[in-house]
Amino acid sequence: MNVKEIKGRIPEKVFTLFESSITEFRPAQVKAINARLLEGKNVLICTPTASGKTLIGELAAVKTILENKKKAVYIVPLKALASEKYKEFKKKYEHVFTVALSIGDFDTTEARLSEYDLIITTSEKLDSLIRHHSPWVTRIGCIIVDEVHLLNDPGRGPTLEIVLTILRSILPKAQIVALSATIGNPKELAEWLNAALIVDEWRPVKLEKGIYYDGEIEFD
Repeated sequence: MNVKEIKGRIPEKVFTLFESSITEFRPAQVKAINARLLEGKNVLICTPTASGKTLIGELAAVKTILENKKKAVYIVPLKALASEKYKEFKKKYEHVFTVALSIGDFDTTEARLSEYDLIITTSEKLDSLIRHHSPWVTRIGCIIVDEVHLLNDPGRGPTLEIVLTILRSILPKAQIVALSATIGNPKELAEWLNAALIVDEWRPVKLEKGIYYDGEIEFD
């Protein structure tokens, strides 16, 4: 799918930004668009690393922010990853909408976040913000969950599950975009999220398996 095919389906200023850097969408991105991502449908994306999952979340976020006038949150498992995404999105979208990073003190409502459109945070921090009744939370229209397979992690999983459960309860119309390179039970998770399941094996670099022994690699 050529990027020109979504002209008119996303805000013009963002289309111009994408058109200057993208020619063709990758397979998983095409599947997500065809699954009505741009119409607000929940999607669960299960594709290899570097296959273009992040852009799927971005497409949903820009629609929510610029057309629906709602906020988007991007949930990641680690503070370091949150900082990385913040720098990436701030540089890319600084002339389109505002981006904030929230990974600090858990004992605050972070009132300043009411002024930002896209908020990058961790599940633990977002859990704290919800429990402190941050008023801007009700203005969230898009929830992007990176590394969603961590729902099965004994450490971080319970917090992420609670956060998603609460958000789905208080924001029933919010779009959910869940991203992962590997999920053990994708069909069950998609059903729980009421999401279209997008599975694709395309990767930018071919993955080969081999055995290393005595200084040499023998590939299958």
